[in-house]
Amino acid sequence: MSRTTPWGTYHQIADALRGRITGGDLAPGDAVPSEAAVGQEFGVARTTVRRALAVLEADGLIKSVPGTGRVVCSPEEQVGGVTDTPPAQYRRIAADLREQITSGALAPGEALPSEAAIVREYGVSRGTARQALSDLEGTGLVVAIHGKGRFVRESGAAAS
Repeated sequence: MSRTTPWGTYHQIADALRGRITGGDLAPGDAVPSEAAVGQEFGVARTTVRRALAVLEADGLIKSVPGTGRVVCSPEEQVGGVTDTPPAQYRRIAADLREQITSGALAPGEALPSEAAIVREYGVSRGTARQALSDLEGTGLVVAIHGKGRFVRESGAAAS
């Protein structure tokens, strides 16, 4: 069974879950709905749900607890605790590239650094570099062209 999910849907799911957490519907220590439940609610594949949950984990809003599943982090954990671990590296890289785009250092239509170049420059894994670039794609600032690379979106409709 093949599903076509619009690019960046995982960001919308992450935002919806983030709203439940910040709005108090999911309190610190509460279990996050299962991947299957979230997938059913939003009508998406489990891989899309996993990407959304990974964003929330990287943001320090949720964490995985062995034998329990994912739970909402307490405010103490969200600031300066276990959330300042390597998953935040991709966000720093994405922020650096976003700044280069918004400042004009990377112009519309210009190629972004390759995953390999990001690995060398930041000293991170290829997966971290890929996640940073994917994060930018999800915001609409960057477009991927298969076999060519990632480029700053030409249209002025890019999200910020």
